[in-house]
Amino acid sequence: MKVFCSRVNPTTGAVDWVEEDEHYDYHQEIARSSYADMLHDKDRNQKYYQGIRLAVQRVKERGEEAIVLDIGTGTGLLSMMALTAGADFCYAIEVFKPMAEAAVRIVQTNGFRDKIKVINKHSTEVTVGPDGDMKHKANILITELFDTELIGEGALPSYEHAQHNLMQDHWEAVPHRATVYAQLVESRRLWSWNKLFPLKLDSMEIRPPPEMENCPGAPSVCDVQLSQLSLNDFTKLTDSLRVFWVDFSQQVSSSTVSHPVHFAPIADGTAQVVLSWWDIDMDPEGTITCTMKPSWTYPATQPAPWRDHWMQCVYFLPEERPVTQHEKLCLTAHQDDYCVWYTLTKPSSAVEHSQLSIERPACSCGAHITWNRSRFGELNDRQRMGLYMQALRQVLTPSSVCLCVSDGSLLPFLAHSVGAAQIYTLESSSMSQHLMEKLFQANQIENKIGVLRKSADSLTAADLQDRKISALIGEPFFTTSLLPWHNLYFWYSRTALSDNLTKDFTVFPLHASLYVLAVEFKDLWRIRSPCGICEGFDVSIMDDMIKNSLNFRESQEAEPHPLWEYPCRALSEPTKLMTFDFREPVPADEMRSEGSLNLVRPGESHGMVLWMEYQLTEDISVSTGLLQVSEERGNCLWYPHSKQGVYFFSSVLDPTLASTQSFASVTYLLTFNPKLGEIRMNFTPIS
Repeated sequence: MKVFCSRVNPTTGAVDWVEEDEHYDYHQEIARSSYADMLHDKDRNQKYYQGIRLAVQRVKERGEEAIVLDIGTGTGLLSMMALTAGADFCYAIEVFKPMAEAAVRIVQTNGFRDKIKVINKHSTEVTVGPDGDMKHKANILITELFDTELIGEGALPSYEHAQHNLMQDHWEAVPHRATVYAQLVESRRLWSWNKLFPLKLDSMEIRPPPEMENCPGAPSVCDVQLSQLSLNDFTKLTDSLRVFWVDFSQQVSSSTVSHPVHFAPIADGTAQVVLSWWDIDMDPEGTITCTMKPSWTYPATQPAPWRDHWMQCVYFLPEERPVTQHEKLCLTAHQDDYCVWYTLTKPSSAVEHSQLSIERPACSCGAHITWNRSRFGELNDRQRMGLYMQALRQVLTPSSVCLCVSDGSLLPFLAHSVGAAQIYTLESSSMSQHLMEKLFQANQIENKIGVLRKSADSLTAADLQDRKISALIGEPFFTTSLLPWHNLYFWYSRTALSDNLTKDFTVFPLHASLYVLAVEFKDLWRIRSPCGICEGFDVSIMDDMIKNSLNFRESQEAEPHPLWEYPCRALSEPTKLMTFDFREPVPADEMRSEGSLNLVRPGESHGMVLWMEYQLTEDISVSTGLLQVSEERGNCLWYPHSKQGVYFFSSVLDPTLASTQSFASVTYLLTFNPKLGEIRMNFTPIS
């Protein structure tokens, strides 16, 4: 059955009515899931298996039947482990219907259909009794409900309900307990993801309004691959602190609670950021531990397991504060049923403060709603802002009528500093409009810059006081953009504004170019690689399900990833595929690029990385992708404030297609459809 769905096209800005299969959303969720990544995590799998064996053994030694409840079963892997370890029966709960259906088939394929019952419900809806979903309550609770923050997927309410309603009076739990650790640091790089720094220009200094400086920030955790941070990116103010733990063999509560930890800093500095991760012990003795700690906490000789389904957390304190070595302080973790947040106080006020801070923080200034973390980082990128400033000096004159088309941009400030006569900025949302108005007011230039909450195609001469635009500028950046080429919305806006432009108008950037690079990923390829046999169990049905969802579209698509977090090596030279000329309107005809590129380094080719480069003026450009390649190994340095597009080769998605010989080149065919604003692509490695 087909259904019509309305979607805002991020490139053209138009509302498109698209005919989709009724299961399209399911396919999208499956295709972008982390099921494969989790099953590739041997450290996780093996430790779960060890813990399950011991839990079943403890129940059997008491002379009881081992009845297992597996919440969030996914493929049914942990249930099958339990049966193999000697459990008598398993109830495997999976709320996501396509995954539950796959689990039923996987269980049957592996010969456990009579011993595992897959229940397609939320665990809080499961009933117990002769006519219920479960005939008997369980005495072994196995779960994998955790996210990077540990409790962000609602683990605590699920545990609380299950222990009250689905478990016997005494039960074993795998994992047995979880422990959350925190480390207080000073880090200009990380703090730049949370606050707008003052920026000194030629004739003024941009300062954030007080409500932005005092805002507690976004309530959501910032999950990141902390292993990819350099130790030079932060200063440790504490060693890792054990903040709180949850014993899953005891009754869990999802009530809001605070966990104060008293400590003395190990160095002088400015407390800004809390780095956090967790461990899970699979057994009561704590001999089987699966840890999420970053690689720089491991001994030099011990490699850290790579995971993308569980990373580490960055939390921002409500405000930065100076600390001195050996000073007595209290770091308090506040935890409700879904979130964790931190405050730093003096010990004498810790109890009182914990009561005041029990409510989850939320953005009150609008900036943390308008700008995500990477956008904050980009706005605080002094080198990049310097390039924009240099370019604007070449482009603008005292008589320029300037229009900025970018969401929440600082370019209007730069244009004012350069001395443009009249400046306007188009903002796509009321939140962005109010934010920019507050920024202009705080810097006393609200009468110098007009804020227009309009789309380019609805702009009238009256909005511009019957003037025409002589300088159209943009970074470009738009909050709706996911892939690098989605910011071509600037080009569509330029086209819609044609009647409002002077004949000799200047546009900035002049044009954008799409670049590509063949790469070998150190680990990222695992998120799309089939598992086949996992710990002795055949899970290829799940592989086929993911492959089917990835092929749901007529052609394969690139997906966005922040590659500074995912090391890779360049196997080819960066190659320009297409150029989009902003001096001209969007063409009516399709643009096409076809050819091949040679691989210049040996390695396993996992895919292609795509990014945009913007030519601001004839001699100044900025990149959203590759910044540098080391000559010797080909290690890549990526622009950290944008996501790049990643196109995985079919050999990653289906290892049976992998060539026994190394690839020598890659052929490509790309088409840009101006009507849809889409880039269709195909890359084929050639031996």
